[in-house]
Amino acid sequence: MRRGSWRIRILIGLAIVAFAFIRRCSNQEENPYTGRVQNINMTAEQEIAIGLQSAPEMAQQHGGLYPDQRMQALVDAVGNRLVQHSVARETPYQYEFHLLADDQTINAFALPGGQVFITYALFSQLNEPQLAGVLGHEIGHVIGRHSAERIAESSFWQTLATGASVGGDMGNVVAGIGQNTLLKNGRGDELESDELGVLFMIQSGYDPNEMIKVMEILKAAAGPNRVPEFQSTHPDPENRIEKIKEAIHKYSGR
Repeated sequence: MRRGSWRIRILIGLAIVAFAFIRRCSNQEENPYTGRVQNINMTAEQEIAIGLQSAPEMAQQHGGLYPDQRMQALVDAVGNRLVQHSVARETPYQYEFHLLADDQTINAFALPGGQVFITYALFSQLNEPQLAGVLGHEIGHVIGRHSAERIAESSFWQTLATGASVGGDMGNVVAGIGQNTLLKNGRGDELESDELGVLFMIQSGYDPNEMIKVMEILKAAAGPNRVPEFQSTHPDPENRIEKIKEAIHKYSGR
C-alpha cells in the first residue's frame, strides 16, 4: 500500500509539473515593442484595469499626491513628451504620471498598463533631463510588460513547487530555485528598462548621459549597506551605469 501510494503521489506530482509547463508554453508570446518572447497570461486590457484599480492605493501608501500643480504639470509634460516621441504612443496603454507627496522615500515605479509614479523625495533631486530618464525607465517597464511577466512566472514556479512537494517532498527546493530565478529575471527587467529609457531620452531630445547621474543619485541614496546584487531585484548601480553607457553608444554612436 505504501509503495502504491508513493507511485500515485509521484504520478500526481508529475501531472502538476507537466500542467505547469504546458500552460507556460501556451502563454508564450512575442512582445511587439521589444521583440522578446515572454510568458504572459493576461491581455493589455487586463493590465490597464489592474493599474487603474491599484493606483489610488499606491498613492495613499506614499502620502497621496503632491499638492503643487506646477510640479505635477512638469512631470506630466516630460512624461507625455517621452510617450509622444517613442514607440510608447503606439501601445494600447494609458500613460498617467503621478508625483507623490512622499518626501522621505527615494523611489519611482510603474503599475501594469501605464500608471507611473515618482516620489517627491526623488523628484526634488532631479533636473528635467534626469526626470526624463526616470520616467523613461518606468515607461520601459510598462512597454516591457514586466509586471505581467512576473505574475505569470510566479504562478509557474508556484505550480512547479506544488508538483515537487506532492511528488517528492521537494517543494522548498524548487521554490528556492524559483525565487532566485525571479530575482535574476527582475534584474534583467531593470536593465531592459534602462536601455529603453536611454532610447526614449534620445528620441525626445534629452541628453542620455543624465541617466548616469540618476544612477549616481540612487547609489548615494542606498548608502554603503546596499543589498548584494544576487539578493536584490535591482542590479548594482555600477553595473547599470556600464549597461547605460553601452546603450548610449548603441543608440547615439557616442
